[in-house]
Amino acid sequence: MITTVATSAVTAAALGLATSALGTLGAVAVVALLLLLITKELSSAEAQSGSGGRRLRTLSRYVVIPIIPLLLVFAVIVAVKVWEVL
Repeated sequence: MITTVATSAVTAAALGLATSALGTLGAVAVVALLLLLITKELSSAEAQSGSGGRRLRTLSRYVVIPIIPLLLVFAVIVAVKVWEVL
């Protein structure tokens, strides 16, 4: 009986901590996605205007690489939040 209660308490505490950590990690991922999307938009606009150099064109092209996985993470976060509401 005591073992079951102690195990349940430890599991609940660990689950609460994991949920809190995942929420923070999700917020960091969303902020990183926003910053990368802003960087992509500004660098591509500057590269298209003709005044941007080679580095801006390269940045505009390769900043998409981390954006795609972060979009997938964002989609999972949204799906989980919608699932919680339902």
